[in-house]
Amino acid sequence: MKISLQVFTQTLIVAKEDLDELNHVNNVRYIDWVNNIAKSHWLEKASKNITDNYFWVLLSHTIDYKKPAFLNDGLLLKTYVTKAEGVTSIRIVEILNAKTNILLAKSETKWCFIDSKTLKPTRITEEIKKLFS
Repeated sequence: MKISLQVFTQTLIVAKEDLDELNHVNNVRYIDWVNNIAKSHWLEKASKNITDNYFWVLLSHTIDYKKPAFLNDGLLLKTYVTKAEGVTSIRIVEILNAKTNILLAKSETKWCFIDSKTLKPTRITEEIKKLFS
């Protein structure tokens, strides 16, 4: 089932610890931010009952780096789920310069929905799909 895009956003300011030896944001930080916003989106949308019974594991991750970010740049992170079928979902994260709205990086991640009791993949329910549409 394709679901409509419900965008979740966060902002952040690039800090010194985000930089690499070239004085721009280290690629690994982008990956951290992708994981962090996915988790924040899940925790904001899902009830405690849901988060106590289910969790997500990352199956695959691709990221395209478009432009660098530098110290004190304001960033806008946007995420949305484009697909949720069976036991997996596809999530997009866009990282933009907040001032110029220029796309700096774009990530696509594939997640597997896991039952906390069995620790096995489980079908994504309509209730879960509705959290993101």
